[in-house]
Amino acid sequence: MKTIIDTNIIVDVSLERQSFYPETIQVISFVYQKQIEGYISASSFSDLYYIIRKQKGRDLTLDFLRRIRTFCEIATVNNVAIDLALNTNFPDFEDAIQYSTAVINQLDAIVTRNTQDFPVVNPRILPPNLLIQELNNSV
Repeated sequence: MKTIIDTNIIVDVSLERQSFYPETIQVISFVYQKQIEGYISASSFSDLYYIIRKQKGRDLTLDFLRRIRTFCEIATVNNVAIDLALNTNFPDFEDAIQYSTAVINQLDAIVTRNTQDFPVVNPRILPPNLLIQELNNSV
């Protein structure tokens, strides 16, 4: 399964947000163990740097992003993705970019804690717990 990992999942892992960490670290572990193909939108890297740096500082943030880049792929954000995002009816433009990036990169799912922010059927919108359940049931 080829999935785009939403920004909130990466932030939860990097900041070890206790209420979300057990499930989100499992998602990242699935990518690391190659049970799923994990993609991060190219546009998410600047958002991730900005958010994580506030709590972890520049050096730790760059180190984290370098490490996660070693096993996550980068999903292209190009003019087609931006045009699609500009023409969707998503309340949040960042989510529209995540969606359009998943579409143009032909990804199967978007893994996010905020499933309600993605008013689409394709690609699949999966919360971490459902992804974990599906992968555990397929073993």
